[in-house]
Amino acid sequence: MAITQEWLDFLREQYPVGSRIKLRQMGADDPNPIKPGSMGTLQYIDDLGTFGVKWDNGRTLGVVVGQDSFTVLPPEAHTLKLYMPLTAELFERNRWGDLENEGTELDGRDLLAYEGLISRALVDERLPEESESGLMHWYDEEDGVNRKVRSAAFTVEERNGQLWGVAECKIAGELTPEELSTLKEFISGQASDGVGEGFEQRDLKVSDGVLNVHLWNSENWSIQTEQERFDPKLAEGLPEMCFSVLPGQGDLICIKRGESGYYPSDWSTNDRQRNEALADHLNERLGVTSAQRQAMETGSMHGWTVPGADPKAWEQKAPQMGGMSFG
Repeated sequence: MAITQEWLDFLREQYPVGSRIKLRQMGADDPNPIKPGSMGTLQYIDDLGTFGVKWDNGRTLGVVVGQDSFTVLPPEAHTLKLYMPLTAELFERNRWGDLENEGTELDGRDLLAYEGLISRALVDERLPEESESGLMHWYDEEDGVNRKVRSAAFTVEERNGQLWGVAECKIAGELTPEELSTLKEFISGQASDGVGEGFEQRDLKVSDGVLNVHLWNSENWSIQTEQERFDPKLAEGLPEMCFSVLPGQGDLICIKRGESGYYPSDWSTNDRQRNEALADHLNERLGVTSAQRQAMETGSMHGWTVPGADPKAWEQKAPQMGGMSFG
């Protein structure tokens, strides 16, 4: 019996790659079955609905709903950290013991001395309804982000001699590029208008006055994964990913820095012009410039060390999108 696309999409959404498979019994027709009780890891679900499993005993053998008896367990959660610059104002007391009207601006290096204070204050800021899933309690979309992100919470961390704001996210499975972009946008909103808005109005008492800490600011602010923020860049000035459009088919695609080729986008439509508009909109949300997009297109096709993979090669040229030609 042919499997419908709707059912296939449902299976892939409900059972992401990395899920654990516990076998109860394989079908009687299998000539060399896996033993009952065996455990394995889901690697894919193909177009026929077969669950491709890498079993813990080293074998690779698929199981099929309706033919084999098995249980799918959620993948073990791992931590994804999203880093953001941390700033603050320190309002010192004058000789009469009153707080000054204007504060001294502090950056991440200045704030290292207050790491413990800020960390405890962020914990105290958490509401009772956030005890189970943290910031994700306020996420109200029924999508892959909601299914995969178990919890998210703000904290701080020292890296490279600087204190950073961090959103620690517990993830079950792997986020697609679109889901990561959506999660970043949600966390950014919480840093600016949600939890962060209330937190920056909280007076943290220090020995020399009062500290107001900002998880978000309007200048030179970005939210990035650990790899984006701290790992060596394959090409200077390139983002981790961007969106583009295939010149022939007009499909919306994702390009990842350092990887050859491209990834199909779940947001692609049948309209090329609409896909171009989507690519521009999504790149703007990610902070990707036209020059960076063209450099990413070049790098994905011709390698990441060629001159065209440097956005500086495109900054003085007029934008010329849609020049890709993947085989």
